[in-house]
Amino acid sequence: MEESKSIDNLKLAVPSVSVRYASNGSSTRANEFGMRPMQERAFEKRGEQYLLIKSPPASGKSRALMFIALDKLANQGVKQAIIVVPERSIGSSFHDEALSKHGFWADWHVEPKWNLCDAPGNDNGGKVNALGAFLESRDKVLVCTHATFRFAVDRFGLEAFDERLIAVDEFHHVSANPDNKLGIHLGGFMSRDRVHIVAMTGSYFRGDAEAVLAPQDEGKFESVTYTYYEQLNGYQYLKQLDIGYFFYSDSYADDILKVLNPAEKTIIHIPNVNSRESTKDKIKEVEHIIEELGAWQGTDPATGFQLVKTPEGRILRIADLVDDDSAKRDRVSAALKDSSQKNNRDHVDIIIALGMAKEGFDWIWCEHALTVGYRSSLTEIVQIIGRATRDAPGKIRARFSNLIAEPAAADDIVTEAVNDTLKAIAASLLMEQVLAPRFEFKPKNPQNGPSPGFDYGEGGFDPSKCNVGFNEDSGKFQIEIKGLATPKSEEATRICQEDLNEVIAAFVQDRTTIERGLFDEEMVPEELTQVRMGKIIKDKFPQLDAEDQEAVRQHAVAALSLTQKAKEVAAGSALGDESANTAFVDGVRKFAMDVRELDIDLIDRINPFGEAYAILAKTMSEESLKQVAAAIAAKRTSLTPEEAKVIAKRAVEFKRERGRLPSISSADAWEKHLAEGAAAFVRFKDEGRYE
Repeated sequence: MEESKSIDNLKLAVPSVSVRYASNGSSTRANEFGMRPMQERAFEKRGEQYLLIKSPPASGKSRALMFIALDKLANQGVKQAIIVVPERSIGSSFHDEALSKHGFWADWHVEPKWNLCDAPGNDNGGKVNALGAFLESRDKVLVCTHATFRFAVDRFGLEAFDERLIAVDEFHHVSANPDNKLGIHLGGFMSRDRVHIVAMTGSYFRGDAEAVLAPQDEGKFESVTYTYYEQLNGYQYLKQLDIGYFFYSDSYADDILKVLNPAEKTIIHIPNVNSRESTKDKIKEVEHIIEELGAWQGTDPATGFQLVKTPEGRILRIADLVDDDSAKRDRVSAALKDSSQKNNRDHVDIIIALGMAKEGFDWIWCEHALTVGYRSSLTEIVQIIGRATRDAPGKIRARFSNLIAEPAAADDIVTEAVNDTLKAIAASLLMEQVLAPRFEFKPKNPQNGPSPGFDYGEGGFDPSKCNVGFNEDSGKFQIEIKGLATPKSEEATRICQEDLNEVIAAFVQDRTTIERGLFDEEMVPEELTQVRMGKIIKDKFPQLDAEDQEAVRQHAVAALSLTQKAKEVAAGSALGDESANTAFVDGVRKFAMDVRELDIDLIDRINPFGEAYAILAKTMSEESLKQVAAAIAAKRTSLTPEEAKVIAKRAVEFKRERGRLPSISSADAWEKHLAEGAAAFVRFKDEGRYE
């Protein structure tokens, strides 16, 4: 009985994120120069010396760079363009393109000898010599890997690259960490100020933890942001994207068919051999998955794909990229890259990979990215999800599933399993933020008026209310909030406009924050939204003054909490297909209308993890959920001196606003917590715990 319950949990588990889109076709339409909307937006900023393009996978960043580089070479006095990619396979994105065929004034051409990603040999040695020869030549464009470029800068020095464009693809590989040579080189180039830089990324989480560049360098970049919402809403076919984490017991290979639908085009990423989910025998894992799918019929001699007959009589074509035989694996890999098969949906059905088929891998038919085991990098998760978010004829739905081992009885395993579970929830929350429309928050002011292009719902803009406007074309919300602090400095304004997801990523990945938000029944939401978020902002942006730090905090909390509330409202409403793509917009609007007044105090009183817990309770067995809660409760700690100091400052604000100190006997949980925190601060001070 218990076994069938576990199976039902997996089979019926709801995705943690489910987003519907309008599929209006706008993001795939080209202008008279052959540019799609993202490329056009980037090209408008082509005159910037330092340009950062943040845009999802499949939105056309490579071609956007071609347009910009050609203009810089022809019209901006740039001598040469050097395109730098993280791995050789991505170099193919920069092969020749006849752009003039679609209306542009020039074609993209790279001399074959200067696409060093196509050349044999390693990244040091001959390829560095080739880059040096290119710098001395009159040719215009070279493509190489990050590694080749790093070695070349070490050998030739920064000045050898003066008056050139350096374009860094997949920019999230860079970091300001002293061990990251590419980050150091870019900092040096910007300090010298004699090159143009275009940086491109589909996942700008700055390597998840390390800043990509020092703040003073980052501030020099002009950003072009094209959101996931704009991309997916403007597709022609794809209407729905689901993201979910699912739990299994015993071996994942036994349970995989509970989330794997053989009728869907799927990439399966099996776990790293060093991970908890791995059986330590990757070959047997692949064999077991193939056996679960059906009866093996042999190998296709042309492609190397495994042929498997399902119980229903269908032949599945399975590409095994895990095989240790490099000759076999290379044949399969080459068959997957065969450009003549790009538009053939029947070419392959399932791809099984370990460390491959992620970044830059282009299979438009992929409907399901199934990943076994938690991936520690949010950037990697975004990249994997990007494999399934290509638009293709007949492809209406795509999904990402993360299969995670349930906590087992042994203490050390429980700790690791709990950690993975929390990280999966954090990734899910962040992806929801990434996929949602953008927020523009404004303080409520009687002088405010409607903005052109925004729909304010039934009855239009109302000066007496906190209005919620939505612009379908730009995928942007405009939301009025009473008492909202506005950023004063340029840097804080930029963070509120461009980098709220970066702040939210740090917040939802903070172990204490997510543990308490999910499992501490006595937790007062303001402890998270004010104290924990406040500390994260202070640590992350020490260069901002206290007022700007508070403005960034309020904007980040509002974005996260409103996304969760919209999801809760949307999930509880019975929506037909015709209005499904507006569910998120309607959810934000309905929440704003249902509360008496949308003010920042109300938003601070929302537990941002409430909806995530509701989904976790549906996807994890009751026994495992209790085990996780117990493991977290066992290590709960009391207030630290640093936290007491932050709460004491909030208590001073409380007194300034209300003319009295917070009361320890108050019925309001937050006021009581402020009083306790202030008392703890005095106690710590008397004990000499502060310098």
